[in-house]
Amino acid sequence: MQPTTYHDIIVIGASAGGPAALSRLLSELPAELPASLFLVNHLAPETAAQVLLERIGKNSQLPCLLARHEEPFERGHAYLAPPDHHLLIRDGRVLVTKGPKENRSRPAIDPLFRSAAAAYGSRVIGVVLTGLLDDGTAGLSAVRRSGGIAVVQDPREAAYADMPQSALRHAGADHCVPIAEMGSLLVNLAALPAPTTTVPADVVREAQIAERLLSGIEGMVELGTTRLPYSCPDCGGALWEIKHDPVDRFRCQVGHAHTAASFLSYQTARLEETMWVALRLLEERRHMLLRLAERESGQGLGQMAEGRTREAEETAIHIERIRETLAAGPGQPSPGPGNRATA
Repeated sequence: MQPTTYHDIIVIGASAGGPAALSRLLSELPAELPASLFLVNHLAPETAAQVLLERIGKNSQLPCLLARHEEPFERGHAYLAPPDHHLLIRDGRVLVTKGPKENRSRPAIDPLFRSAAAAYGSRVIGVVLTGLLDDGTAGLSAVRRSGGIAVVQDPREAAYADMPQSALRHAGADHCVPIAEMGSLLVNLAALPAPTTTVPADVVREAQIAERLLSGIEGMVELGTTRLPYSCPDCGGALWEIKHDPVDRFRCQVGHAHTAASFLSYQTARLEETMWVALRLLEERRHMLLRLAERESGQGLGQMAEGRTREAEETAIHIERIRETLAAGPGQPSPGPGNRATA
């Protein structure tokens, strides 16, 4: 007879508003928690990890540690992903890798959740907290498909409701509770026996991508994907659609992954950046045309000066259109005729 296993692997993901949410949650957990915790909060590469660690662990009874590669993990401890590295787990060890970004983030939530699901199946509890966009949704789905338990913060109390709402809508949840109730819930869940389940092959394959054990076009074909007419925002390579996910999600052959929401967010940011550059160039062009028109008029070249002035006036129209679009926000209708709000 095999020994009974329990839900002793708890993976937690947060983004915007995450430090406060993680701090509150850790303060609710007892020192004798019979599980290991693994935390991802989206971080900029230059983030001072130790400052964040001290903040989230300030009121915790559990030791809070910055994850170190190949370090064995223990129950009753919390491990935080360091900046610019993914946090993964396997064979009782913490893995800290520079694997391909997901949703333009490293650390990202989905690789941790998927890694835990691939290695520990039904023993995993996945927790999605506050944040923007939808990182964590695909990972939480992998946890549930592998027999684990999904817990989501009540979006009504989240500082940023996007991530919890996306997780609920697309991956589903076994429990949706405010953080004040989440600590006792996790304690109770950790004490429940974990059933024997089979981890889907695609979850294992994608976990291997994060560890850089699988890549290339062959890896994409194994995931049952279709090539798309888009380029990867991170490397410019071709993208393939992941078919089995609850959200539209894409991967390139080197492993970068994007949900449709994160891809659209990237496009919007690049579009705005491009429009500001275009605005600067058009402003410079208009001023140069007027400068030349003034000089040519003084030299008696009236016809040429008039042509320059017309060009400057046409350029001014383009400038105004771009300004209106930027004011409305790229991707939104500009407040031109027919689009202006009426009183």
